[in-house]
Amino acid sequence: MPLTLCLVLVLIGALCSFIYIFRTIVFCPNHNKNGRKLPPGPRSLPLIGNLHMLGKFPHQNLHHLAKRYGPIMSLRLGSIPTIVVSSPQAAQLFLKTHDLVFAGRPKIQASEFMSYGSKGMAFTPYGSYWRMVRKWCTFHLLSTSKVEYFAPTRKACLGYLVESVKEAAAAGETVDLSGKISEFIEDITCLIVFGRVKDGGLNFGYIVDKVMHLLGLFNISDFMPYLAPLDIQGIARKLRRWSKLMDMVLEKIIDEHVQAIDPEGQKPHRDFVDVMVSMLNQPMNLQDEDQPYIVERENIKAIILDIMSASSETTTVSIVWAFSEILRHPRVMVRLQQELETVVGRNRFVEESDLPKLKYLNMVLKEILRLHPVAPFLVPHESMEDVVVNGYFIPKKSRILVNTWSMGRDPNIWSENAEEFLPERFMDCKIDLRGHHFELIPFGSGRRGCPGMQLALVTMRLVLSQLIHCFDWELLPYGMLPHELDMTEIFGLSLPRANHLLAKPTYRLLE
Repeated sequence: MPLTLCLVLVLIGALCSFIYIFRTIVFCPNHNKNGRKLPPGPRSLPLIGNLHMLGKFPHQNLHHLAKRYGPIMSLRLGSIPTIVVSSPQAAQLFLKTHDLVFAGRPKIQASEFMSYGSKGMAFTPYGSYWRMVRKWCTFHLLSTSKVEYFAPTRKACLGYLVESVKEAAAAGETVDLSGKISEFIEDITCLIVFGRVKDGGLNFGYIVDKVMHLLGLFNISDFMPYLAPLDIQGIARKLRRWSKLMDMVLEKIIDEHVQAIDPEGQKPHRDFVDVMVSMLNQPMNLQDEDQPYIVERENIKAIILDIMSASSETTTVSIVWAFSEILRHPRVMVRLQQELETVVGRNRFVEESDLPKLKYLNMVLKEILRLHPVAPFLVPHESMEDVVVNGYFIPKKSRILVNTWSMGRDPNIWSENAEEFLPERFMDCKIDLRGHHFELIPFGSGRRGCPGMQLALVTMRLVLSQLIHCFDWELLPYGMLPHELDMTEIFGLSLPRANHLLAKPTYRLLE
C-alpha cells in the first residue's frame, strides 16, 4: 500500500475515532449512545481513551483506580470499551452468572502471530471449534488420569534436578533458582507434550517466555487498530521474529512425529503430539458448521504452543515467587521443613502420594497464588452480546479484565494485613483454587477456566516440597537480610520476577 494512502487512512480513522469518543466524553461520559448507564469510571481522552492511565504496571494502577470507582469500572482503551472487575462478587457475576455472555475472547495482534490466527485454545473464540480442542487437550493430556500417568516422568526429571543442585551444594556454588526451575519445567513439559527434552540447543523456554511477555503487553494496535500499520511500539516486528523461530521448532517436531507414524496403527501413542498428528488432514465435525473442518498443521502448532506456554512459563513463575517469599520469611521455611520431616522423614525424597498430607505446604501455595496470581488479569474475556450486569449496561465486544492481583490485596477480603505473606490465614479456611470461591481464582472460573490446573498444582507442590525438603537455602549476596530481597516484577500475561533468584544450597537429607 502506498505510504500516502496509508497516512490518509490513518488520519481518517483518527478523525472518526476523535468525533465518536469526544461526543461520548463531553456529552455523556457514563452513558452509551442510547443513554444506557455504563459502569462508573474515569473520564477518557480523545483517541487514546484511558490508555495513559495504565502505566508500567497496569494491574497496580487499575487496582488504585478501582478504589475510587468501584469493583465494576468502565474504561475506554483506545476505541475498545473495557470493564475492569476487582471484587469476588463482581467476578462471580461475570464468570458464573453471565458466564456464557462473557466466554468470548478479544482478537489481539499477538494471538494472530503466536496462535496462527487464534487456532489454539486460550485465545480462540468461543464455539464448537474451541470446545473440541479443549476436549482433546483435557482427555489426552490434562485429565486426572493423565496427570497420574505422567507421575514417573515427573519423578525422574525431579531426581535429575535434585542431583544437579546437590552437586552445586557440594561444590559450594550459587544456584540460579529461576534458571534451574525453568529448565526443569521446560524439560518435563517437553517430555509430556512431544516425547523428548528440548530441541537441539535452541532455548525453547526462552522463546516461550518471550511469547508470554508479548501476549500480555498492552499493544496500542489492539486498541487503536488504525495505527497497526505504523507498529509504534515495535511489537509486530518482535512478534514476527519470535513466531518465525517458534514455527521452525514446531515444524521440526511435527515432521519427526509424522515420520514415526505406524501406518498400521498398531503402536500406541507415545505423547500428545502423536495424538494430534494422528488427526492431521482428518475432518473435524463441528456442530455449528455445515462443512467438516480439516485439521491442518497450523491447528496442531497452535495447540502445542498454547499448551507449552500455559504449562511451562506460568508454573515456573509461581514456583520462583514461592521460593522468593519463603526465603523472605524464614519462619515459613522452618515450618515447612518441620512438616516435611514429620510426614516424609529425612531419609527419603518426597513422593506424590505425600502431597495431600502436607497441609501447611498447601496453605503456602494458596498464599503465593493470592499475592502473585498466575495471570494478573487472567486471559481477557469479551462480551458476545449486549447485557446488563448489576444494573450496568455492558455493550457487545467489551473487553473484560478480571484483576485477580487486586482481589488478592483487598483488605475487605483478607483483613488489614492483606499485603503480608501469611500462609496461616488459610488455616481452617475452605477457600480452594478450583474456581468455586471467587476470592481466589488464579486459574479463572467457568467455561474459560484453565483446564491444566490439576497438572500445574501437582507440579508446583512437588517441586517446592522437594527442594525445601532436600536443601537449606541461603540468600545471596552473603549477608543480605530477608526483607532486602528484590521483589520487582515484570508485567505481561504473567508476572515473573524482574531479576533471577539466586541462593546457596546445603544438602540436608540423611544419606
